[in-house]
Amino acid sequence: MKLRLNRAVVVTSVGALLTAGIPLVAFTSTSSAASAKATYVIGVEGPFSGADANYGDYIYGGVELAINAANASGKYKFVLKPEKFDDQGSSSLSPAAAQKATGTKNLVAVVGPAFSGASEAAAPYYQKAHVAEVSASATAVALASGSDSSFFRTIADDSVQGKADADYLVKVKGVKSLLVLSDSSFYGDGLAKVVAADATAMGATVTTGDIPNVNTGGGGTTTEYAPAATGIATADPGAVFYGGYSPDFGLLLSALSSAGYTASAHVIMSGDGSNSPSLITSTSPSSAANGVYLSEGAAGKVNFLSGALASEYFKLTKIKASVAEYAAQAYDATNAIIAALAKTSAPATVSSGLRAQVVANLHKVNFKGITGTIAFAGDGDLRNDTGTSAISEVENGTITFLVNEG
Repeated sequence: MKLRLNRAVVVTSVGALLTAGIPLVAFTSTSSAASAKATYVIGVEGPFSGADANYGDYIYGGVELAINAANASGKYKFVLKPEKFDDQGSSSLSPAAAQKATGTKNLVAVVGPAFSGASEAAAPYYQKAHVAEVSASATAVALASGSDSSFFRTIADDSVQGKADADYLVKVKGVKSLLVLSDSSFYGDGLAKVVAADATAMGATVTTGDIPNVNTGGGGTTTEYAPAATGIATADPGAVFYGGYSPDFGLLLSALSSAGYTASAHVIMSGDGSNSPSLITSTSPSSAANGVYLSEGAAGKVNFLSGALASEYFKLTKIKASVAEYAAQAYDATNAIIAALAKTSAPATVSSGLRAQVVANLHKVNFKGITGTIAFAGDGDLRNDTGTSAISEVENGTITFLVNEG
């Protein structure tokens, strides 16, 4: 059944939330011969300001890591540089970011957008300009729209992540009564629907509800979630799954704690849109987030950079690879673009024809990335779109990985 949960303010929601064998070496300055090569831009569209800026930083680091290794190898007929295009994770700001990117001299492709709603909003602009957008993190099923699309992703979609989430709730945690909430965003609503359908198929009694977000950008308050929290506490479902983003999930957790519905007594879970340290800072008291389960999709069994790559990533970004969500997928996405670009004639100036070549060549890449095999189906999804979800738990204010599910 459908449970409509009201809150004090409703605002427009925003959308959510590689070539093999490139040696890992530190970036070095190019030689005089290298300086004569064409210089191409790989754009990175995502949130670089606002409440979700950490996602953009994580992904940009993965892109930069791959670009530095490619440049240092000296094996390509071109030199690469990354450039940021800030959309704050917003579907309303994404078109302007996409237009700025497509108008950038010698831009060959874009890693991103990071969020699903932003990806949907930007897609017409990238497609018109023949620019490939290879997202490391946008998981909404509907984004893979057909063979004429310039959209690709190095992440399994929400049909995979949602099922793994439902598996964990029903089969691992033994949930029998589940309330599935959506923040009404393109991403959150899509993920919530998959979780609800799969949990129902597994035998759980599922109720669904919507709580449109208020805090994207950092402007919401806990009191705006008090009416919904009171309703949830009164209904007292055995578990809650929230499809949405960390800033609002944190406010909801705060309100739920005040209403007496806590993760210490119930199973509370959310997806990759909430799997961020910003969840802890958005929750008051922050201890109200302890015990909450969080998931993150993956292209294969590897979710994070590890080993030498993790060390190099930290040197480059000062961010621990173990918390850098989707940096590994961004590394693979960048290497897919490099592989596609390497099959062109690498002219000095980028044209729409070269961009179109990159799009066409992306459909032909096939290599072992660090997250799994990177090869795209006609619609831009991974051919082997059967990844897992990494399940984590908030423990004493820290998001701690538990297990891969799926």
